[in-house]
Amino acid sequence: MLSAGPGAALAGLTAARLDRLAGFDEPRTYLLAPAPSCVRIRLANVVVHRSRTLRPDDIHPARTPPRTRLTRSLLDAAAWAPSTALARGILAAGVQQRLVRADQLAAAVAARPSIRRHALIAATLGNISEGAQALSELDFTLLLRRHRIPEPDRQVMRLDSMGRRRWLNTYWDQARLAAEIDGMWHMEPLSWWADMCRDNELTTSGYRVLRFPAFALREAPDTVATQIKAALRLGSG
Repeated sequence: MLSAGPGAALAGLTAARLDRLAGFDEPRTYLLAPAPSCVRIRLANVVVHRSRTLRPDDIHPARTPPRTRLTRSLLDAAAWAPSTALARGILAAGVQQRLVRADQLAAAVAARPSIRRHALIAATLGNISEGAQALSELDFTLLLRRHRIPEPDRQVMRLDSMGRRRWLNTYWDQARLAAEIDGMWHMEPLSWWADMCRDNELTTSGYRVLRFPAFALREAPDTVATQIKAALRLGSG
C-alpha cells in the first residue's frame, strides 16, 4: 500500500473482507489510489486501480490498515468482479450479512454514475430492496421477469397447521403457492428432513410449495418457469 503513493488504501474485496464480508476467497490484494499518478507498482498478486473520484472521506478515518469505507469497497468490488454473477453476489452478501443496508449502497451508486456496471448494480440493489437478498433469489427474480411470471410477495409470514410461524421466500397469495430456492446446505440430511417437515406442515395447512435447487435457476430455467406457470394456473382454477 505504501508503494502505491500518497492517498492509497486497500479497497474492493480486500477491504470488504477486512470489514467482515464472508464467503469470498480472493488471493489478490486490491489497492485504490488517486489519479493521476506516475507511481507504478509491479508486485505479485497485487491489483492497483486508480480513481479520479477517490476522496479523503472515502477512506475510513480510524481503521488500519487504511481502507475504503464499506459501501465504497462493495461497489468497487462489484465493478471490478470478473463476472456479473459475482458482482451481484457481492452486493447481495453485503446486505444479507447485515454489514450495510441496500439503501446506503443505492445512494452511493447514484452518486457515481460513471462506475462500471452502473445499471446492473442499481438494478440489483433494487431487487435486494424488494426482498431478494441471496444471489439465488436474485437469479429467481430475473427468471420470473424474463418469463413474464407475476411478481410474488417476498419473505411472507404464514402459520402452519400447528399455529407456528413459517417464513416463505416467495408467495403468490391468490394461488396459495410458495416457491423455495435451496442452496447446497439444504441437501444435508438434517436440513433436508427439516425442509420436508416444513413443506408437509404447510401442505396440510392448505398451501402448495415448489422447491428448486439454486443451480436449476441457471441450468434449467425453462423447466422452473414451466412448473411455476402450471402451478399458478392450477391455483387460479
